[in-house]
Amino acid sequence: MGRTGLEDALQRLDNLTQEETRMAIAQVLQATYTVNDTVRRVAGMVIDVDDRISHVKDMVIGVDDRIAKVEDAVTSVMDRVANLESRVRGIDGTVTSTDQSVNAVDDKVAEVIGGLQNILSRR
Repeated sequence: MGRTGLEDALQRLDNLTQEETRMAIAQVLQATYTVNDTVRRVAGMVIDVDDRISHVKDMVIGVDDRIAKVEDAVTSVMDRVANLESRVRGIDGTVTSTDQSVNAVDDKVAEVIGGLQNILSRR
């Protein structure tokens, strides 16, 4: 009975050890699945963040495009103002020339009037 009892005890110990090993493996598998699910959720969140970053990047590109258009419009306005300034200078020169011509005509008219007055006063 001593040897059979010992063999039975070892067999039960072996069975318990195997059962405990299976339970430990089941717990490890459960933990692995939990970690796996968590990693998948985190990966999903990372993809969502990446999508949002792409959307923001597209918006920034849109703003850059609008800024470039505004810069082009401002440059165009500045070119027109410079053109107007040049034309105003040209008109100013024409007005000055016309003013000088009018003064010359005034001087000649004054001479004619003075000559007529001289002639009329001699009569």
